[in-house]
Amino acid sequence: MLQNRMETAALERRKPHARSCVTNGNELFATNEPIDGRSMASRRFGDILGQLISDLGGSERLSEAQRQLCRRVALMCWECEQLEARSIAGEQINLDMFGQLSDRIGRAVQRLGIKRLPKDVTPDLRSYLGGGARR
Repeated sequence: MLQNRMETAALERRKPHARSCVTNGNELFATNEPIDGRSMASRRFGDILGQLISDLGGSERLSEAQRQLCRRVALMCWECEQLEARSIAGEQINLDMFGQLSDRIGRAVQRLGIKRLPKDVTPDLRSYLGGGARR
């Protein structure tokens, strides 16, 4: 337990310039080769990742393990979107791979705790009495 606290404290003390560009939030990927963040694939990956993180309450509320799992889910979602587009364009796709990716996304989303919550569409008493509800 003490070792974990010491490791956490050591990581928190590191200066921003001593951390990776991914940790600092300046890049999506830590690679030796530059990746154009303006590409369609990079932008879509970032969009999916951002939406997953937002669904979980924002980056500051997530553990590193949750952030890493979000990245994996984002990649699998992007890959499924590519397979869907190719299928709609009339190309044959590997449906087994598509199904496996879909199942893995579902399991990972369950692990993350993302749940679809029903939206309450009933009017509250004040708007109902004020004539806000249709009859």
